[in-house]
Amino acid sequence: MSITYLEAIREAQARALAEDPRVYIYGQDVGAFGGAFKATKNLATEFPGRVLDSPISEDAMVGSAIGAAIEGMRPIIEMQYADFSTVGFNQIVNNAATLFWRTETKCPIVIRLPSGGTPGSGPFHSQSMEALYATYPGLIVKTPATVEDAYSMLLEAVEIDDPVIFCEHKYLYYHLKAEGLPTEAMPTGKARIARAGRDATVVTYSAMVHEALAMADELAREGTEVEVVDLRSIKPLDTDTVLASVARTGRLLAVGEAWPWGGVTAEVVARVACDGYNLLDAAPMRLNAKETPVPFHPNLWGTHRPTARTIALAVKDLLRR
Repeated sequence: MSITYLEAIREAQARALAEDPRVYIYGQDVGAFGGAFKATKNLATEFPGRVLDSPISEDAMVGSAIGAAIEGMRPIIEMQYADFSTVGFNQIVNNAATLFWRTETKCPIVIRLPSGGTPGSGPFHSQSMEALYATYPGLIVKTPATVEDAYSMLLEAVEIDDPVIFCEHKYLYYHLKAEGLPTEAMPTGKARIARAGRDATVVTYSAMVHEALAMADELAREGTEVEVVDLRSIKPLDTDTVLASVARTGRLLAVGEAWPWGGVTAEVVARVACDGYNLLDAAPMRLNAKETPVPFHPNLWGTHRPTARTIALAVKDLLRR
């Protein structure tokens, strides 16, 4: 029986609630309604008093979670959309991220961010905020691209004593399925070789992994073998796996759905240029969304972000260099 990316997130939360009485879920309409995307469907019935509706105040949601964590709880906060997390930005980056460094007090909170775009979502419900939070020391930022990682990385996040930003991609909720849930998992901070190759390395994460894999399948039919690296988490970022891949291929393309300026792709290129310049046979490249607000119209959304086609064109350009 197959399970979707969204169901894996729900199952991970159910298991966390069942195994640890310190865990609770807090967010807007997460109770009887089951959350905006039904990631907490039926959990309020199964775990009475531990799946709680919050006021429409992201600032209050995160602030209360920090207080609960200080007192020994392990809250999971659901933001309706990643975009709305900026309302609680002060609590996340100035309080949660710095708490241990200021007071040696642990802050084991998980903030789930439904991230990235879907057709027709528009500029207020489609942003990719991962690079923003990765800028701040003290935060762990996870970006699962598979059903298996959505499940195992969320369970791991609940056990971590630091605040975790869990960027789950909305487009993958129903579009991605697996045969079942994993029994073993790679740790956070370790990238995955999603496809081996010899001609170029594409480093990416989250939903873009699937666009990159589709691109690699297309180019393989033309005789080009592209290695695809799934970062899995961007804070910490597995530089060693990236450099090892570039050492095999000699070329790098970093791909992300977020805007280019100061983003994850910029960090990947910078690290390879600084630590693996001698490995490169051509200048590294990166491909991101266009530097505009995310458009509402589905056709415009489809050309705003990288796709398998545009990634393929970028790889071909890279190979000509």
